[in-house]
Amino acid sequence: MHSKSRFLQISIAAETLLHIMFWIITFACIVPLWAVISISLSDDNKIRQSGYRLWPVGLSTKSYEFVLSQGKAIWNAYGITIFVTIVGTLLCVLIVSLYAYVLYRKDFKYRKLFTFIGFFTMLINAGLVPWYIVCVNVLHLKNTIFALILPYVMNMWYVLIFRTYLSMSLPDSIIESAKIDGAGEFTTFFRIVIPLVKPGLATIALFAAITYWNDWWLPFMLIENEKLYNLQYMMYRVQQKIQYLAEIAGKLGASGIVPADLPTESARMAMAVLGMGPIVLAYPFFQRYFVKGLTIGAIKG
Repeated sequence: MHSKSRFLQISIAAETLLHIMFWIITFACIVPLWAVISISLSDDNKIRQSGYRLWPVGLSTKSYEFVLSQGKAIWNAYGITIFVTIVGTLLCVLIVSLYAYVLYRKDFKYRKLFTFIGFFTMLINAGLVPWYIVCVNVLHLKNTIFALILPYVMNMWYVLIFRTYLSMSLPDSIIESAKIDGAGEFTTFFRIVIPLVKPGLATIALFAAITYWNDWWLPFMLIENEKLYNLQYMMYRVQQKIQYLAEIAGKLGASGIVPADLPTESARMAMAVLGMGPIVLAYPFFQRYFVKGLTIGAIKG
């Protein structure tokens, strides 16, 4: 009886310690986010005087007004990013799930070959120049919307996660039963397998959506048409513009002309808030599937 009581005390102490640790981790994640929002709503002159604060100093929306003053370019970039994220995520989930399902099927004759090909691409990278030549001269992706989608539709790491999830959560007997009932491969996959593996699909979808939403490198490499700039690259261009205008304002000020009141520091944070907002709001829709899909897929390698 004494040992049982002692064990209960240890369990309560351990649970309390875990709660404290999780609160510390939560606090460490929320504080930087809150600081970014606070700085974005602060007056730039006050920031220069007193530094960064967790509460807005000299409350001002000038940074958001400056960023949004880019007008149609910003909203066009939002539209491009939303379109690319939705289409790219759907294509990525489709291709990754099909590839993983093939590797999961033990009766597939070339299973080991396709597994080797996937691992080979993970271990060996041809490099930037061959990649650029293939995208521009072979696939003709330059200055097309597909340049922002196709390079990320296949990710072998996602394939391995989803294949492991299938092996842990999908019994072979289900596939065999579908065969006995006369179902074809595509019918089995889309009407039987897919409804049973939604947590795994949601995990891959969230990974892919974050990748597409945060990407600035593809437009930097493959896009010259301003109408095809996505949000992250547009923010990068706005940041360059702010730096340029600040330099020009400094030179004019040195010549005796009053420089423009540019929101340099707060504008950086405003761009971060505008860039991360929608994808953060989308996370709760995936949350109920995400944890289960990620943990089950990570149990067995």
